[in-house]
Amino acid sequence: MDITELTVHELIEKLDKKELTSEEIAKSYLDRIDEKEKDVQAFVNVTDREEVLKKAKEADEKMKDKRSLLQGIPVGIKDNMCTKGVKTTCSSRMLENFVSPYDATVVEKINESGMISLGKLNMDEFAMGGSTEYSYFHKTYNPWDLNRVPRRIFWRICSSCCSKSCTMGTR
Repeated sequence: MDITELTVHELIEKLDKKELTSEEIAKSYLDRIDEKEKDVQAFVNVTDREEVLKKAKEADEKMKDKRSLLQGIPVGIKDNMCTKGVKTTCSSRMLENFVSPYDATVVEKINESGMISLGKLNMDEFAMGGSTEYSYFHKTYNPWDLNRVPRRIFWRICSSCCSKSCTMGTR
C-alpha cells in the first residue's frame, strides 16, 4: 500500500483503527518529498526530517489517550503564514532570512490540532500572482506536466498534494 495515495479521511480511519502510525505516514511523505521535490519544487523549505519524525512520534504517544481529528496528519503551510522559529519569506528576497517570532493564528490552530508541518509551500512573492512564476526562489511545476506551472492559488497547493508530497496545505 502506498500511504501517499490515501486521502486524509482514509489516513484518519487507519490511524483510528491502529493500522498505521503517524510516524509511518510522516516517513512516507518525507520519502515522497525526497523523490519528487527536485522536479515539482512545491516547497520553499522542507522541515527537518528528524523534527517531523519526532513530532509524529509525539502524536502517536498522545493518541494512546485521546486523538483529535487531524492529529498526526502531515500538512504543508503556505510561506506567508508566520511560523514561530521558522523562516517565513513570503517567497521574497526581501524576507529571505526572516524568522518569525510568533505563530499566525492558522498555524496555532494547526499545532493545536496535532497536525505535522512538512514545510513551507512556495508562492508568488507576497502572494502577488497566480503561478509561482514570480517567486524569488523558484517556480513550482505542475506534477502532471513538468513543462507547465500550476495556475491559480489553489493549484500551487495542489502541486504538493498531487505529487503526493503532503496531504493538504494552507491557503
